[in-house]
Amino acid sequence: MIDLYTWTTPNGRKISILLEEMGLEYAVHPVDISKDEQFTEDFLSISPNNKIPAIVDRENGVSIFESGAILMYLAEKTGEYLPVDPPQRAKVLEWLQWQVGGFGPMLGQLGHFVMYREDKVPAAIERFTEESKRLYTVLDKRLGDVEYVGGAYSIADMAIYPWSKAAIDGVQGLTGTTFGNVEAWHQRLEARPAVQKGMLVPQVD
Repeated sequence: MIDLYTWTTPNGRKISILLEEMGLEYAVHPVDISKDEQFTEDFLSISPNNKIPAIVDRENGVSIFESGAILMYLAEKTGEYLPVDPPQRAKVLEWLQWQVGGFGPMLGQLGHFVMYREDKVPAAIERFTEESKRLYTVLDKRLGDVEYVGGAYSIADMAIYPWSKAAIDGVQGLTGTTFGNVEAWHQRLEARPAVQKGMLVPQVD
């Protein structure tokens, strides 16, 4: 059993998608970041960086924070969605790191300045819009060559998809853009029942 501490964000949904794909039994513990529940003492004992997602593996008592680390842990635990062959594994991990180090943070900053700041900062909005579009172009080019970002369907796709979908839908502030290969990839992932279910976690009022 995996305890999943999460909220309705792209980072959280990476993990619920993977858990659904693996068919692992898990319990959902919503952490409402709009109410600062990520700063409670109990949650900090699991996630010292005050951020979701985090998991506790009841089988061995291990707790893990940071979405990339969680994805790798679960993939290695089950032997699924992360190749063993070194070149194939490296390809998946480079795209996972691309998401963790660039794609997610850039889209997150764009969403912050476009959607949550009362005092709009044009220079910041321009900066993060242009960088986000550049990163989408990188992703679109990659998906013009392969069906899934790492070659075969993997944790890299699960990491990138929730951010990519949220931004294209306008949730992260990027609208009016078209990337045909990305949109076709969205359709492939959205046809997967586990992706559909994982994107609904956690269910909140």
